[in-house]
Amino acid sequence: MSKFGELLDIEVPVLFNFYTDWNESSTLMHSVLRDVAAAVGDKGKVIKIDVDKNPQLAEALRIKTLPTNIIYKDGEMKWRQSGELDANTLIVLMQTHL
Repeated sequence: MSKFGELLDIEVPVLFNFYTDWNESSTLMHSVLRDVAAAVGDKGKVIKIDVDKNPQLAEALRIKTLPTNIIYKDGEMKWRQSGELDANTLIVLMQTHL
């Protein structure tokens, strides 16, 4: 979890996507996240976190539904939503926090 804490302190918005490989909705989001990362470029970050490999972090953040997307900026959670989302929605959300 210490690396997660380091990622929270950066000045650009960070979109965290909590997923598992066995969850179909999670895997459908992979291409969406690539599009979001390409659109925001170096003005933001997109990071995927496998909850099966990071159970303590998932528990600490109360991740119950997959996929769950959270935007942090300057150490604060700015937005959170579970379920599939399209790239345009996520791009607009990231841009509002630039």
